[in-house]
Amino acid sequence: MRIATPDTWYATHAMNDGITWIYEPFIKEYYRCNIWHVRGRDRDLLIDSGMGVVSLREQVAQLAERPVLAIASHTHFDHIGTHHEFAERAVHPAEADILAHPTRDNTFANKYVADDSIFTALPPGSWNPLRYEVKAAPAQTLLEEGSVVDTGDRSFEVFHLPGHSDGSIALYERATETLFAGDVIYDGELAYDSGNAAEMRLYVDSMKRLLNLPVRIVHGGHYPSFGQDRMRTIIQDFLGDFDR
Repeated sequence: MRIATPDTWYATHAMNDGITWIYEPFIKEYYRCNIWHVRGRDRDLLIDSGMGVVSLREQVAQLAERPVLAIASHTHFDHIGTHHEFAERAVHPAEADILAHPTRDNTFANKYVADDSIFTALPPGSWNPLRYEVKAAPAQTLLEEGSVVDTGDRSFEVFHLPGHSDGSIALYERATETLFAGDVIYDGELAYDSGNAAEMRLYVDSMKRLLNLPVRIVHGGHYPSFGQDRMRTIIQDFLGDFDR
């Protein structure tokens, strides 16, 4: 397998409303985290930060220009890999200890980064999947249900939506009906432990909270963004399988 260069590891795509989609094109789509950069008046937001095998701040220049709050939608390895590069970090209290003390086990890296099968090109440098670890990035801000994240000219409400993980959160901007959903909902094969009845009950309740939310666009943790009709279809299909 060929080895990628640092300058090609990330790709960016400007969306509407001052939002930039950043992603790692050499990670296969199922494992590839969507990194969302939101431009604000007083500070920017970074929602999730990828695997961390290449410096995000060094390769995406716009992330080094202004103050940035790096938010973890949850603490799986593919979403928090470069959080340590940002001085201000935020996470739900249920997963604050993982962000501060990540291991291959508690970030799920042991499950998914045991070989090179998640890549189409290898990370640059002396890459060894068994030595991959997320760096510690203790949070300065804990985002509980109902918290508000403000950029000076934009305001996002925090929804605590457990199920995919204990501390999964979504950010909702009512003014634009924009939802950053993390891995709670995206337009692809959702990840969950269907054998864990308590966890699935939480996931069902989280999906029900989103079902009638006014949404213009959903930016998920994986796969392309989508609108309200598609969101409701995904939720209804999920509930049809698990709301029993």
